[in-house]
Amino acid sequence: MPALLRLRRLSADEAREIARLTRARAAPVRLVARARVIAVAQQGRRLPDVAAELGVSVAMVRRWVSRFNAHGLAGLDDAPRSGRPATYPPAAVGELLAASLSDPQALGLPFASWTLDRLTAYLNEEKAIPIKRSRIAEILQAEGLRWRQEPWFGERPDPAFAEKRGPSSPSTPLPRRTAS
Repeated sequence: MPALLRLRRLSADEAREIARLTRARAAPVRLVARARVIAVAQQGRRLPDVAAELGVSVAMVRRWVSRFNAHGLAGLDDAPRSGRPATYPPAAVGELLAASLSDPQALGLPFASWTLDRLTAYLNEEKAIPIKRSRIAEILQAEGLRWRQEPWFGERPDPAFAEKRGPSSPSTPLPRRTAS
């Protein structure tokens, strides 16, 4: 049989914060559920009764009461989890975004628009950031940048490019003209 676990006495500030969290609508759901466990346990109820009232497991109630007893309100927050660290530090992502939003000619480069290959080469050679083309595309998309629609990505520097280029191929039909 597990040892008897009771909630320690709450300070006035802790009680006020628990009461606020149990009513919060903008707080994370997990934090509100944990605060409710503490609020019900604060009434002097046994842990199985707390679990039954809230519709959670006794193990969950035991975990959050133990963590609250040990760490106070900070014990209700998520603990750090293991996992793979970020591949590219925020500074490298910042360099990528700054470079992608700048004019290549202002950086002294011999071209007027970025492509993903040019951006990859620039970051690898000039900034010493070893990043792959596919990862650049993912980061730009995650930031809401569409590389063909941003000012320095793929925009044709010559406004008369289409007229100078001519038709794309002889087999492509010309668009029909409609009477106005």
